[in-house]
Amino acid sequence: MSQDFYFLLMPGFSMMGFVSALEPLRVANRFGGELYRWHILSMDGGPVIASNGMSVNADAALEPLKKGATLWVMGSVDPLKFYTSTLEHWLRRLDLEGVTLGAIDTGSFVLAEAGLLDGYRLTLHWEALDAFKETYPKLQATQELFEIDRRRITSAGGTASIDLMLDLIGQSHGPDLAIKVSEQFVLGRIRQRKDHQRMQIATRYGINNKKLVQVIGVMEQHTEPPLSTLELAEGIQVTRRQLERLFRLHLNDTPSNFYLGLRLEKARQLLRQSDMSVLEVSIACGFESPSYFTRSYKARFVVCPREDRGRAAREPKPVSADAK
Repeated sequence: MSQDFYFLLMPGFSMMGFVSALEPLRVANRFGGELYRWHILSMDGGPVIASNGMSVNADAALEPLKKGATLWVMGSVDPLKFYTSTLEHWLRRLDLEGVTLGAIDTGSFVLAEAGLLDGYRLTLHWEALDAFKETYPKLQATQELFEIDRRRITSAGGTASIDLMLDLIGQSHGPDLAIKVSEQFVLGRIRQRKDHQRMQIATRYGINNKKLVQVIGVMEQHTEPPLSTLELAEGIQVTRRQLERLFRLHLNDTPSNFYLGLRLEKARQLLRQSDMSVLEVSIACGFESPSYFTRSYKARFVVCPREDRGRAAREPKPVSADAK
């Protein structure tokens, strides 16, 4: 019996996340027969423009789904821009009808806004994670590649969608089929959900000192309130002078300036991916003084926080196919 997967494409959706979710199903059918059927939906039934400018035709609009189906919401950079009460009522009705609801990349914002992720584990792209946690602080958002929690399935997007689909294929049709599908994509291995979304700290910064890797991990987890250099040093059992020497030797930086950079990068993500005010963002990133936050932000990014948010809002957005 075939399983029906529906993909709701939101304008500006990630083509990488979409194709990474769809292609494993196609290859599974190649080896196992008609195991999966997929259907493309859009808000109005018309074509949808992805973030890369490519257009994908939809099969239908917000229609009733087949019994036992799974719906995947394909999010975008601005996931709630096209959120409507009609979409919310449709999603809630599907939930009542027993449809499994999934989200890829920032699609989790859509399900969360509809109140459909309460009490469930979920994940989404690491870049949007801080904004999500600030917007929905009571939800259980993780940094896993994907989460499967009863009738809720979420993926971080990108190539993590391949790993998610391989896991689902393995659960339904056995690990041998999942391995065959994986080999078609020339994957060295099938990643588990607890694999890291981002490269390990050592790889990202080109360092291999264990103490330095450890303290950077602590910094990333404690942006508000930030820890003092002394507290950071004591946390990894070195002296303050030793910690400063490690940063100077391996990163040509000071612990405090490196830490400031991490907090400012988080602030930029929150400004661009949430509706938080500049003041709220500054507090969330450990800046007690709004004026110090603005000066630090401008020194790093050349523009002040408010101007940067406005610039991001003016960046070209995907247009409908009909407008071309």
